[in-house]
Amino acid sequence: MVRWLSRGDLRLGLAPELGGRLLSVRHRDVELLWRNPALLDDDLRPFETPRPNSGRMGDWVNYGGDKTWPAPQGWDGPDQWPGPPDPVLDSGPYSAVLSPDSVTMTSAPDPRTGLRFTRAVTVLDDGYRLDLRAENVSDRPVRWALWNVTQLPGDGSVTAGLAGRREPVVPLIGDVPEYTVDGELTVPSQEVVGKLGVPDSAGWVSWRRGDVSLTLSFDVDPEAEYPDANSPLEIWLEHPQPTPLAHLGDLDPPGHITELEVLGPLTTLAPGAASALVIRAGIVRS
Repeated sequence: MVRWLSRGDLRLGLAPELGGRLLSVRHRDVELLWRNPALLDDDLRPFETPRPNSGRMGDWVNYGGDKTWPAPQGWDGPDQWPGPPDPVLDSGPYSAVLSPDSVTMTSAPDPRTGLRFTRAVTVLDDGYRLDLRAENVSDRPVRWALWNVTQLPGDGSVTAGLAGRREPVVPLIGDVPEYTVDGELTVPSQEVVGKLGVPDSAGWVSWRRGDVSLTLSFDVDPEAEYPDANSPLEIWLEHPQPTPLAHLGDLDPPGHITELEVLGPLTTLAPGAASALVIRAGIVRS
């Protein structure tokens, strides 16, 4: 069941049963987020009954939208998250508590990571706010970072602020051949599969397409440790390929997608402790 939040020109559509996702951000009837038209209709209803999903990346049921994962990602041991797919935090049902301006979605406890996620989405006059929380519900210490992933149409351009403290950009996956660093990082639309890490993030990143822009703002702790070459921000570009990508678990990109990925610090959590990450999304139409 989809939950809707509205204020002024903005309407948000949330699907707690689909991994606690924010699946629609509509501003004056223009959709900003990418979502998978092969899996969802225009009212965000799945064509098939959703079920928790696991396996290799090529098995992932990618609905799109905005979701939260644990980082670091990897397949080498228990201190890495081997998703997506994931049957609890990514594709399991979340409970939902509604108020007039917000929806708070909570996952089931995940036995592998030891975490339970809470995602609170609040509609604002000019955008929305994400209040993310990871609680250690296991009986052992765990070490993870919150990792929020916002999928957007791939034909937009990305600009990110740089703080001037660290190496600005590091290649993480594949090849992103076109980008410039000149006070800010600019990544144009391109038909590739690859990821850039931004260790020098100044705490904001903006995606622009036509006359609309979405800017994510977040805190960066320059003394903290972050996953993936110390990157509080990562930019993933994806485009359909002739064949599935064997080096990425047979991932078969379903569309032309840009991901803005905001990460919190790696945090060791004792049983019962929690970490938090707040992201503010601002929308501007020119």
